[in-house]
Amino acid sequence: MQALRGLAWLLLAQSAGEALVRLAGAPLPGPVLGLLLMLVALRWEAVRRSVGAAADVLLAHLSLLFVPVGVGVMTHAGLLTQYGARMLLVIVISTWVGMAVTALVLRALLRTRA
Repeated sequence: MQALRGLAWLLLAQSAGEALVRLAGAPLPGPVLGLLLMLVALRWEAVRRSVGAAADVLLAHLSLLFVPVGVGVMTHAGLLTQYGARMLLVIVISTWVGMAVTALVLRALLRTRA
């Protein structure tokens, strides 16, 4: 029951974020704003406990969430052979850029803290 309550909190935060973005015309995705709303809501123990229970359930069954992706890859194998090398290059470069930006932000934050 606790996990269902946590899932309801997660869906409520995402829906609220989506509604606020559409009403305000903000230039960011609704789930991102919902994530920020959830960050604020996690200050309350009841929300934190139920969302934690939902997270435990989702993490326990994480491998099931990759089944649709695997089916999609197998369905579009032709596209993968056609664009696979370019996709791999983009994935590798974007991963390295993300890691570099994360390292630079961490370094800057550690300097301001010291």
